Amino acid sequence: MGQNNLLPIIRLGRVAITMVILLCIEVSVQGQQDAQYTQYMYNTVSINPGYAGSRGNLSIAALYRSQWVGLDGAPKTQTFNLHTPVGYRGVGMGLSIVNDQIGPTSETAFDGDFSYTLQVGPEQRLSFGLKASVHMLDIRFSELNSDPNYPDAQLQSDIQNRLSPNIGAGIYYHTEHFYAGLSVPRFLETSHFDESSLSTAKEQMNFYMITGYVWDFDPLWKFKPSILTKATLGAPLQVDVSANFMYNEKFIFGAAYRWDAAFSGMVGFNISPSFLIGVAYDREITELGSAAFNDGSFEVILRYDFLRMVGNIKSPRFF
Repeated sequence: MGQNNLLPIIRLGRVAITMVILLCIEVSVQGQQDAQYTQYMYNTVSINPGYAGSRGNLSIAALYRSQWVGLDGAPKTQTFNLHTPVGYRGVGMGLSIVNDQIGPTSETAFDGDFSYTLQVGPEQRLSFGLKASVHMLDIRFSELNSDPNYPDAQLQSDIQNRLSPNIGAGIYYHTEHFYAGLSVPRFLETSHFDESSLSTAKEQMNFYMITGYVWDFDPLWKFKPSILTKATLGAPLQVDVSANFMYNEKFIFGAAYRWDAAFSGMVGFNISPSFLIGVAYDREITELGSAAFNDGSFEVILRYDFLRMVGNIKSPRFF
């Protein structure tokens, strides 16, 4: 059989391979979840708008996460958020930007948070939060076509800056030593493409439950276990259990376990009562974790609180 006769078969094979890749992407985006964090206890406002303003001062945080280092196209996440109480009693507001990248897909969410807090006891506060967001999606299908000699293998045009609005809500309860929250950051299950398209990206609702408690062992030592549970339709239930110790209001260290997924180690340092730096490392316990190209996942967070110094210097908050 001549080379010219083989060209249609080769092209058909390339089209079939591309279709399989696109269908895999369809499965992943159909059941997509929000970005994943190991140091969620320092980044609560990203998942629960009721947390906005709960620290009692303007708080700014930036986080970077690189997942499955060494694997091409592995997820990378960057977040930036700020939140603060405002002049009206019990009102908090915040802004967040979250960028999540995996392979040829990039998602960016711009969030605005509003909370109202009721003092329900001497040290008990209950907050109700609303989140308004704009979601921007980019999918570069062109990156899946590695051979420009076969343009017919390119079955989809790139999707650029596809915007969709969304809303979310959360409640957050805390005392001096205990906290708990329930939230759904995004209610609307928006489909980004027409049903006739080969690939359909649909935002799913993510349900979050977070809780933790701080024990003061003595003036130098504090211990805080915490749990984050995330449920998404069409995806496995995710449960993160962590335990952190704080020594002398400065040094933080601990470990975490993500159910059937990974073990994590965490360290943090309060450079000052205002400035925290935290680092986390995850190691998969699935088959992916034993792959030679997977060096684990790394996460770094920086947080700065503009503390109002009244009387004695304020101690760093553990949550």
